[in-house]
Amino acid sequence: MEFMKTVLKRVVAGGSLGLALVFLGSGCAAVVVGGAAGAGVAYSMGALKSVENTTVEKAYIAAQAALKDLEFRQTLVSKDAVEARVEGETSSDKTVTIHIAHVTDQATEIRVRVGTFGDEKLSRLIFEKMRAHF
Repeated sequence: MEFMKTVLKRVVAGGSLGLALVFLGSGCAAVVVGGAAGAGVAYSMGALKSVENTTVEKAYIAAQAALKDLEFRQTLVSKDAVEARVEGETSSDKTVTIHIAHVTDQATEIRVRVGTFGDEKLSRLIFEKMRAHF
């Protein structure tokens, strides 16, 4: 634990966004990689998670556009002022769930999960398609 604190302090002090950190705990690993505008993208326990500089509304529209770009069938869309959910299916019947939640007026948490156990490669592709629409 002390080692992790030391590494984290060095990353924060050095401002290195491209550095990948691996956090080990309770048998699960999360990989955090620096992304655009200081946002970090983490893939853990079958889901990709990031806090982005956008609104719930813009992320909701981007999620729908990403599924359309990838020619996935939308099966559910729902939104209110603080959260949204977009679900779909791939041509191979994998479920895609995108959960969007308000953090601040210009920060929104986005979680992407593919299938029951997750698919990191496809989750990252969906996320990048969303980012292209912010």
